Amino acid sequence: MRRLLLLRHAKTELAEPGGDDLARALVERGRKEAAQIGAYMASHALLPDRVLVSPAVRCQETWKLLAQAMRAPAERKPAVATLEQIYDAAPEDLAGAILETEAQVGALMIVGHNPGLHEVALSLIASGSIDTREALREKLPPAGLIVIDFAYDDWRKLHPQSGRLERFVTPRSLDPASR
Repeated sequence: MRRLLLLRHAKTELAEPGGDDLARALVERGRKEAAQIGAYMASHALLPDRVLVSPAVRCQETWKLLAQAMRAPAERKPAVATLEQIYDAAPEDLAGAILETEAQVGALMIVGHNPGLHEVALSLIASGSIDTREALREKLPPAGLIVIDFAYDDWRKLHPQSGRLERFVTPRSLDPASR
C-alpha cells in the first residue's frame, strides 16, 4: 500500500498587486492552523516518509510549523525536499513528482498550492466515503489535508481514479467551536 498526503499551505497574507507571490507569508491564523493539523497528524499516526515542499515562503512555513507540531521521533523524521515544480503546479506536474518517488517511500506528502493540489486529488480518487468526497469536491481550504491510499506498492503505478480517499481534514472540521 502507498499513502499520499496532500496539504494546502495555511492561511496567508493577501497578495499585493505586483508583489512577490513567492514571498507571501502566513498570518497568525495560518500559523495556528498549521500547528493544529500537525498535532492531528501526530495523534493519528499520519507520518510521511518523504515530504516535497513548494519553495514559496507560505509552504515552507506551513511545513516547519507542521513538523514541529508532529514531534516525530528522530528515527521517523521524514526526508524533506524543496521542489520547484510544486509552485503553481498543474495537476500533471504534481502527478509527475509523485511518479518519480522512490518505491521504498510508503507515505509521501506534498505541501503546495491550489488549484493544482485540489485537482490532482480529485483526479486520483475513485472511492471512499461519499460524504467526505463531496466535501472535498466543494473546496480545499487553507491547511486542508487530504489522505489518499493506493493498493499498489510502487508509485510508478499511479494512474487516475486509482486511490481511496482515506480522510479529508480541515482546521474548521477539527475545531468544535466553528460548527
